[in-house]
Amino acid sequence: MHDQLRKSITALAFALSGGVIGAALAQIPQTPIAFKSDAPDRYVVVRGDTLWGISERFTDSPWRWPEIWNFNREQIRNPHWIFPGDAIVLDRASGRLSIAGRKPGDTGAPPTGDGDTGATGATGAAVTGAGESKPAPGDGGVVGTVKLSPRVRAESSARDAIPSIPPSAIEPFLSRPLVIEPDGLDNAPTIIATEDSRVIIEAGNQAYVRGMAGAKDENWFVYRKGKALVDPDTNVTLGYEAIYLGTARLTRPGDVATVRLTTVTQEVGRGDKLLPVGVPEVPKYAPHAPAVFMQGRVIGIYGGLGKVGEAGPQSIITLNRGRADGVEVGHVFALYRPGPLIADASASTGRKPVSFKLPDERYGLAFVFRIYDRVSYALVMRISKPVNPLDVVQTP
Repeated sequence: MHDQLRKSITALAFALSGGVIGAALAQIPQTPIAFKSDAPDRYVVVRGDTLWGISERFTDSPWRWPEIWNFNREQIRNPHWIFPGDAIVLDRASGRLSIAGRKPGDTGAPPTGDGDTGATGATGAAVTGAGESKPAPGDGGVVGTVKLSPRVRAESSARDAIPSIPPSAIEPFLSRPLVIEPDGLDNAPTIIATEDSRVIIEAGNQAYVRGMAGAKDENWFVYRKGKALVDPDTNVTLGYEAIYLGTARLTRPGDVATVRLTTVTQEVGRGDKLLPVGVPEVPKYAPHAPAVFMQGRVIGIYGGLGKVGEAGPQSIITLNRGRADGVEVGHVFALYRPGPLIADASASTGRKPVSFKLPDERYGLAFVFRIYDRVSYALVMRISKPVNPLDVVQTP
């Protein structure tokens, strides 16, 4: 049952094709990348930095990060090789960034600390004084002196690697269902009754669910089908947005299972659906422009009402392009406000004014972090005006 449900919720796509990114980007005419005049010659990475933020320190084009590092596709898929304490060096002559002490093309973790020096390595290896107790001569086995020698305690630094974008901004959206196929709710576990027959239940209340027979998952999301995601260019329904209502914990399995609501963000009642909680995984993709020209539209603002609302920095927007269109996690799109049609009476033909379309106006950037077959979700990174539904997105 749950395998069928998982299949009905369109799968995430985190696979990228092979090849060298530099050759792919050559398909798009681009101006030479320019470093900021006040870019530092050397910058030491600190905890809380992101690939986007570091790149923005050096250039106004953070999505062109792969170019200044000569990344290939494999490195873009797993760029987590920059750690707090690393020193990033700018070579102005070659227009390239590198990490001090690393060989070109080395994408491994920094070397571990040297136990003889007593230093802590970049990988989190810490030196501790571990002693060997030896009896002093003539003491009959009584411990008189303690000889200390350094030992290395190695700790994984994977958790300290610099992410592409701020994890806190997208973590809530990585495991929650965001898009549901038109028939994706048919087999979902459904609340059929509530504690004391209440119309609305809150955190701490119980609910009774059908469709959970044999379920092994303990924690569940509660949601319901939201508004249709309609492509404004084709008028085709691409799916439905899932409205997140809260979380629940399975307390008694069975044909009619019992769950207890643990958190609630909106009212919950009969007919609402449940989906097992997944494990969120922050995207590990360096920001990069699509290899070919792409164009689409903003079809929704997460939490907005249809075509009403605006999105600011760090907001989540929905795009009408997805995996089937070649969109990848890590793609950066430029945001454009469509130019309006205006009537120019001075250029009229007879009594009818001539209409002209003003150019689209670019005003920001968005980073794609989760994709479905025909829809993707992006984090608004940098804008000079609010994002509106139906705005244009395209290769920067």
